Amino acid sequence: MPEPISPRDRLIVALDMASPDEAERLIERIGDAASFYKIGYRLGYAGGLGLAERLVRGGHKVFLDLKLHDIGNTVEEGVQSLAGIGATFLTVHAYPQTMRAAASGRDTAGTGLKILGVTVLTSYDDADAREAGYGLTVADLVAVRAAAAKAIGIDGIVCSAAEAAQVRAILGPDRLIVTPGIRPAGAEIGDQKRVVTPAAAMRAGVDHVVVGRPITGAADPRDVARRIVDEMAAAL
Repeated sequence: MPEPISPRDRLIVALDMASPDEAERLIERIGDAASFYKIGYRLGYAGGLGLAERLVRGGHKVFLDLKLHDIGNTVEEGVQSLAGIGATFLTVHAYPQTMRAAASGRDTAGTGLKILGVTVLTSYDDADAREAGYGLTVADLVAVRAAAAKAIGIDGIVCSAAEAAQVRAILGPDRLIVTPGIRPAGAEIGDQKRVVTPAAAMRAGVDHVVVGRPITGAADPRDVARRIVDEMAAAL
């Protein structure tokens, strides 16, 4: 069975900003209300990998949401390079060849980096899947990719909390489920199409929630982060 996760470590704050300086100002404002931060494309390509190293040295956990997807050798070597940063999570798109390459790179690096397969983006619905050429519903496509991730040995899955119960039944108790598209009750949903509250995510078997704009855009991001952690703790 996996080790217990504290409510605070279940919250991952998305640093979706333009520069490391802006991100560091936000982290200072959040203080001890959060300990886990996500760095994606925007910040990652603007000096965010250096910030990731500083966060790790400072005792924080880092989720590199880079969604790698390329030929196998490129993915494998990319994972080996990124593993040296000391991040906790790294995402790849949940295509079988890509996941196999990422798992191989993870094992070679031996740093404890966990690979998460991104099933279907939370901004997608069934119409978007059809437009992309898939003959499956979003729920069915998530299930197919979750089963492949388990068979390949990926550490966990990124999916909407709306599919989390279905994914947990496929993965079993020993793989991670990380969900973006989390919005506290009453928050704007923005460009997300499949959103769930933090409490509902916990009840569905989610391990970590990713929250961006409700925290980063708040007048008091520390207070919002604390309230989300408290909501998850109560649900657990």
